[in-house]
Amino acid sequence: MSEFAWDSEVENRPVAEQSESEAPPADELQEKQPDAPAASTETLALSVNDFSALEEKILRAVNMVKRERQTRMAVEERLATAETQLREQVPLVEQLQSEVSALRAERDKVRQRVERMLAQLDALDL
Repeated sequence: MSEFAWDSEVENRPVAEQSESEAPPADELQEKQPDAPAASTETLALSVNDFSALEEKILRAVNMVKRERQTRMAVEERLATAETQLREQVPLVEQLQSEVSALRAERDKVRQRVERMLAQLDALDL
């Protein structure tokens, strides 16, 4: 992980350190911790492991965002295609609706004529 310029800074910081402003200078840390080399090795291992875990989480998040963007783009393309097809179908739907209305009106006229003829046939049988 030393390929990053700030790795050496992160690796040298103690785990308990909250921020750079709260941390005492490195000279004071060495004075307070006589066995600093052994402790820094453990801290270094934890920091590298923590950093690696964080890096993996970030990579997963980036990949998830990429997949979501690709999915969104695919959905937007499908939406645009569907809207285009809908606009093309509107005139056909209107035409079919007017044909259905005309056919219903014609059916009602035919029904009325058939009812009149049946009524006339009934009147002849009397």
